[in-house]
Amino acid sequence: MKHKIKKRITRLIPAALFLFALWISQRILLPKYQGTVIEGNFTEEYYREPVDHDLLIIGNCESYENISTMELWKKYGITSYIRGNANQLVSQSYYLFMEALERETPKAVLFNVQAMAVEGQDTEEYNRMVFDGMKWGRYKWNGIQASAMEDENIIDYLFPIFRYHSRWSSLTEEDFTYAFKEKPLTSFNGYYLRADIRPAGEFPAERRRGDYTFPETNYQYLDKIREACEERGISLILMKAPSLYPEWPEPYEEQILQYAAEYNLSYYNFLKLMDDAGLDMAVDTYDEGLHLNVYGAEKVADYLGADLVEKFGLKDRRNEAETALWFNRRLTAYEEEKERQAEEFKTLGYIRRFTEEEENITP
Repeated sequence: MKHKIKKRITRLIPAALFLFALWISQRILLPKYQGTVIEGNFTEEYYREPVDHDLLIIGNCESYENISTMELWKKYGITSYIRGNANQLVSQSYYLFMEALERETPKAVLFNVQAMAVEGQDTEEYNRMVFDGMKWGRYKWNGIQASAMEDENIIDYLFPIFRYHSRWSSLTEEDFTYAFKEKPLTSFNGYYLRADIRPAGEFPAERRRGDYTFPETNYQYLDKIREACEERGISLILMKAPSLYPEWPEPYEEQILQYAAEYNLSYYNFLKLMDDAGLDMAVDTYDEGLHLNVYGAEKVADYLGADLVEKFGLKDRRNEAETALWFNRRLTAYEEEKERQAEEFKTLGYIRRFTEEEENITP
């Protein structure tokens, strides 16, 4: 009997060693996003939050670059988190939201509507930014199936080494350092802080479309988000960020207004609320009007925060010891990073971290 057990163990050792080597290789090869493209960390950083949130914000870059979560805390004591990624599809927002509901039940959810105009993903990198950092479970599995492009293989998500095996030749010290060590947080509760200033400029004219109707699939997932909120007594809020490009034509606006009216939802279009929020695209954007910098994002947070308290009943939680300890730590880091970036931009005319080719930057 002992001989048989020993024989089985002997047979299992090679398989165990292979799986261990596979795990180590994948940990090393997965991108660490510690350089200029830090957005790839946003999904996974959510799991490091030790406190719950009264506000969840979901959407694409118009969500994580245009609302300061730290300003909501500093001024109103609102706990919030942004589950957003670059070019995040409506379906992906839904699955990230549903996964979050297994951890917490917010009082309000803010959905950025610009993604309603996007029919599908156009590059694998955007899908990877959403899903590589997401914990395995039914929502990750269903989300990958819903948004994977035709030339993507599901097996590559199960075993990322098949996708990233070619990175061996370009590994850096960070790949080994953070393969087995927790990475520093790159966002502030999902918010992407930029303190540089690039005034709004001219954008190329977009081609006219024959049909501006939002894809039916996007409506289906927006319905799913709304229904999940209704079932749990969560207020769903719609928002269009003040991004000047891509264009937000009137047919898009009419569809959102109709949807909001049909389901009695609040809708904030900051393209029309710029003056009310005090936004100035000469100083409140870091990329010539595509997204807000931290100064503009704080103004949007200030404007929304008042309504979140008065209209939606979100509470000031600065008197809760555990919550305040965590958020005040992040606020301190936020203010230090904001000051550091502002000083660097004042000195150099750009911020090194976000500039891949500094020699092409004119201060």
